[in-house]
Amino acid sequence: MARMIDKQIKKDIPEFNSGDQLKIEMKVRDRIQAFTGLVIAKKGSGINQTVTLRKTSFGIGVEKVFPLHSPLIESIEVLRRGKVRRAKLYYMRERHGKKARIKEKKSFR
Repeated sequence: MARMIDKQIKKDIPEFNSGDQLKIEMKVRDRIQAFTGLVIAKKGSGINQTVTLRKTSFGIGVEKVFPLHSPLIESIEVLRRGKVRRAKLYYMRERHGKKARIKEKKSFR
């Protein structure tokens, strides 16, 4: 059982946290669909790990929960690193416009 789970766990997932901007490409039928959004929550561990992304599409907030180790996920890319003090950013659901912005983390090289 443990060997089956080890086979299904993906090794190429980048390191990210809440407040980061992610682009997840997922197989939908016979094409690849990209979803770009803000990480508002990370849950679970191991093969059961999920990430919740939020974006605003045509003025309507859209949230989607992705299982990180799903075989349907083609790639995960970190677009921006955000600077936040919380693990769960559910308060972003009530924010619109400029109040929904998150400061960008300065990269130290």
